Amino acid sequence: MSTTTDTRAVDKANAEFWNELCGTTMARSLGITDHSLESLKRFDEAYLAFYPYLLRYVDPSAWAGRRVLEVGLGYGTVGQQLAAAGARYTGLDIARGPVAMMQHRLTLQGLAGAPVRGSMLECPLRSESVDAVISIGCFHHTGDVQRCLDETWRVLRPGGTAVLMVYNQLSYRNWGKWPITTFRALLHDFGVVSAGARVRERHRVAYDADSAGRGAVETAFFSIRRLSRMLTRFSSVNVHKENCGSALGMSIPLPMNIKAYAGLDIPRERLLATLGRWIGLDIYVRATK
Repeated sequence: MSTTTDTRAVDKANAEFWNELCGTTMARSLGITDHSLESLKRFDEAYLAFYPYLLRYVDPSAWAGRRVLEVGLGYGTVGQQLAAAGARYTGLDIARGPVAMMQHRLTLQGLAGAPVRGSMLECPLRSESVDAVISIGCFHHTGDVQRCLDETWRVLRPGGTAVLMVYNQLSYRNWGKWPITTFRALLHDFGVVSAGARVRERHRVAYDADSAGRGAVETAFFSIRRLSRMLTRFSSVNVHKENCGSALGMSIPLPMNIKAYAGLDIPRERLLATLGRWIGLDIYVRATK
């Protein structure tokens, strides 16, 4: 996306799509039908168990007394962790639903914080006003990730930290399901072709779908090589790959008995420590201004 008109159109579409909280499918699978304290606690326990490495990157206790901006609020798990740890918390989301959920959580827990509605493409915060920007799984949906990174740089104080997660272009899922698209993206990274292939609906649905089965409005994928070029303004950048499905066999169209015989029915805990770190679904970035 290169024009103001384009980005505003994507913002408008994203505001509608993400009004349904990211995490709704998980909540329903857990039988959660309300937003009571008990239900939110049960959701958070399941969410953090599914992403056991997440708080290691976010590190809520590190931000006690410091100003933190979270971008993309979802079901509110990360934001609540930050506020409960004593961060001077601001949450930013394009959609009403996540902002309302975050405010509900803060009120329910008696925590301080300011969730607001807005776009990271035009971040409403002042330049050099926050110590950390934390965004897990949001930037790749905005239609202009470079602009989000530029806004992150702008609002961070010197020495401030960005903790980000974006989707890995070269993950096992993309190689297994969309090898031609993934190979073209790799060629684009090395300047062999002028542009990567367009991300189609079925690809977006595989990563994010609402309750009606529609894929996210925008989804972008990144290699570490490409991210490194986009983050050159930062003084230091560390990246790690994480995440995989419940079994490697999910991406291989074989009968279950053959998968078991071939040793492909591997516990997810073991896959997270191996496959997830080699060619996992997500890339976690820690960048210092």
